[in-house]
Amino acid sequence: MIAAHDRSATPPADVTAGSRPQLGEKKPAVSGLVRLLPLLRPHRGMVLLAVISLSAAALISLALPMAVRRMIDNGFGQSDDGFINSYFLMLLVLAIALAIASACRYYFVTTLGERIVSDLRVKTFRNVTRLPASFFDANKSGDIASRLTADAAQIKSALNLAASVALRNSLLCLGALVMMFVTSPGLSAITLGAIPLVVAPLVLFGRSVRRKSRAAQDALATASAFASEMIAGSRTVQAFNGEAAAAKRYADDVEMSYRSAVFAARSRALLTAVAIALIFGSVVGVLWIGAHNLLSGTLSAGSLSQFLLYSVIAAGSLGSLSEIWGELAQAAGSAERLFELLDEDAGEGEQVPRAALSQPAKGAVEIRDLHFAYPGAPDRQVLTGLSMSVRPGETVALVGASGSGKSSIFSLLLGFYNNYAGDISLDGCDVRSTASAAVRGEIAIVPQDVTIFATTIADNISLGRPDASQDEIVAAATTARAHGFISELPDGYRTVVGERGLTLSGGQRQRLAIARAILKNAPILLLDEATASLDAENEMLVQKGLDELMRNRTTIVIAHRLATVLKADRILVIDGGRVIEEGTHAALIRKGGAYCKLAELQFDLSGSAALQHDAA
Repeated sequence: MIAAHDRSATPPADVTAGSRPQLGEKKPAVSGLVRLLPLLRPHRGMVLLAVISLSAAALISLALPMAVRRMIDNGFGQSDDGFINSYFLMLLVLAIALAIASACRYYFVTTLGERIVSDLRVKTFRNVTRLPASFFDANKSGDIASRLTADAAQIKSALNLAASVALRNSLLCLGALVMMFVTSPGLSAITLGAIPLVVAPLVLFGRSVRRKSRAAQDALATASAFASEMIAGSRTVQAFNGEAAAAKRYADDVEMSYRSAVFAARSRALLTAVAIALIFGSVVGVLWIGAHNLLSGTLSAGSLSQFLLYSVIAAGSLGSLSEIWGELAQAAGSAERLFELLDEDAGEGEQVPRAALSQPAKGAVEIRDLHFAYPGAPDRQVLTGLSMSVRPGETVALVGASGSGKSSIFSLLLGFYNNYAGDISLDGCDVRSTASAAVRGEIAIVPQDVTIFATTIADNISLGRPDASQDEIVAAATTARAHGFISELPDGYRTVVGERGLTLSGGQRQRLAIARAILKNAPILLLDEATASLDAENEMLVQKGLDELMRNRTTIVIAHRLATVLKADRILVIDGGRVIEEGTHAALIRKGGAYCKLAELQFDLSGSAALQHDAA
């Protein structure tokens, strides 16, 4: 029997806990690109080859000014043709070696960038698929998809080009500064004094660029999320002549993204101008001093030429870094957005220690004193002290008005939410202390709003059992009365259906969902208006398949159409988040309570007579 509970009872304090913030609202910004470094560990060999190529290209570039100095001082000064010829030959060899090293550098760094971003995308998507339902309640799917695509592409672009050039120019700048000091310590001291004037704008403006680039990416994600919603609901938009309003909203979002991007570009342009002016202004000043040293005889022409070349290399490297720094800062903003997804807690820590489900599973369901409110609306209690039990192999129907809490029971059984008070157990094991995968492995569901993916019919049916054979898939479809229409499709079970299955009728999508549940062959079956989208003929055919599927299984049925629950072993009437009536169809009709009133609303006079006959 169902224990009585006071509807006015105050739920425990933790019922409304667990609300999840939206993305971008929680953590302070961190240097996202630095967090990419651990992803390099599995690819140490590739990293080593990239470093060797990078170092070789930098060293060869730094050797060229030394060759020029020796040629000027020893070759031109002494008019030695053989010396000049040998040095030009050496320069040709160095040029070829530089070309090979640069090509290898580009290949290895680009490959590493592609590999890192691919790994990051996979890790992030894997984490996203494990996130609880409360996360998706608070965040738009379009924004999540934008982070996996646009932001990941921004990171890849930076790693493939900017990171490679930045590393090369950093080595060149450092090496050139060292060689400048070796060539002329006096001139180098003056040059080193000007470096802080160059580095400070890079750091200060870089922070501004990163913030503004992050804002641009956020605005673009908002536009992408809205576009995804409108495209998915294009038929509804067109049916209500909402195209103009949707286009205006999208244009406003894109304009906001454009303005944010312009602000970021303005900061990058100013950063580049300041850096180049400071860099080459300091070079001109140093060379002016060097020219006077040459006239006074304290510096040779070759040494001045060598110093000049090294200063040009250092200045060019710093100038290039000033441009690349902005792009890296923009990529850092994208990395932060992507790592926010990766950092989202999938709640796995809450499942320790994990209880073990009994094997083979029996299918017993026990719910005691359940209180629950959705994280997005913590003040509105959906379940208020609900208790129910389902014996193995029993069929129990849940009826009641919309919003009474029936679908919430299914969500909690599947472990979509853990912020409830009370107890839910399968075969005596608490759902919250059992791994979600283990719980869901014992449950098959046929929802009212069927999700069909833009892939083949066979893949849609085998969602819960990817290793199922073709014969098993066909058998499940046959039982669900779906084999007939599948066979008439151009490619049969290999037919690729449109996004969300829009190329199929509602009844066909419903039968695919039933076939999916049949193939999973779980001991507990949840049916949420499983035949709601079917006409009378197909409903009768599918009901035969469901009758076969429900045999020897624990089945919980949600139904608004009472005609679909007449054969249930027990019917539970839910109102206000708790069970108010329980019994068979006939017993509840005789009782004359809430269920009887629902029945009178749905059946005509002849139906009412039939009901009275059943009750008798």
